Amino acid sequence: MSSTVAVNPVLRVAPAAPAAAAAHFRASLAFHADVSDVAAGLAAGGDPGFVVLDSRSTESWDQGHIPGAVHLPTALVPDEAEALLDKSVPVVTYCWGPGCNGATRAALALAELGYQVKEMLGGFEYWVREGFEFETWEGRERRATDSLTAPVAAGDCGC
Repeated sequence: MSSTVAVNPVLRVAPAAPAAAAAHFRASLAFHADVSDVAAGLAAGGDPGFVVLDSRSTESWDQGHIPGAVHLPTALVPDEAEALLDKSVPVVTYCWGPGCNGATRAALALAELGYQVKEMLGGFEYWVREGFEFETWEGRERRATDSLTAPVAAGDCGC
């Protein structure tokens, strides 16, 4: 008789050593910012120390974008970034959401041109779902916070 030992799918590959995990997560934070942090940085008043770049198409931009964002579709970054962005100011890129890698491709193109860059996790989808104000060709609007993405009655998620 042979016995079968169930393998825990989470621990099939052992977790990294704490020092390696710390290095990985520290590096991740150097490359990414979340929607709440970007919103807090923009809401603090004055110069936030970064610029937000919407890397989607003009049609997408017209449907809605972060107020104050620079519009530069990913495909145009190599040819137009230097006319729109200052290399001394970090850039935070975003696209539609977690299912789109346009912000990643825009961030790569900007980094290759010598810009300091982070990608905003969640993209425009999570900006809207977390209840932050956005702008369309018709003006500004805000939707109710989605309770699956952020606390409805709190100023921030506490993370």
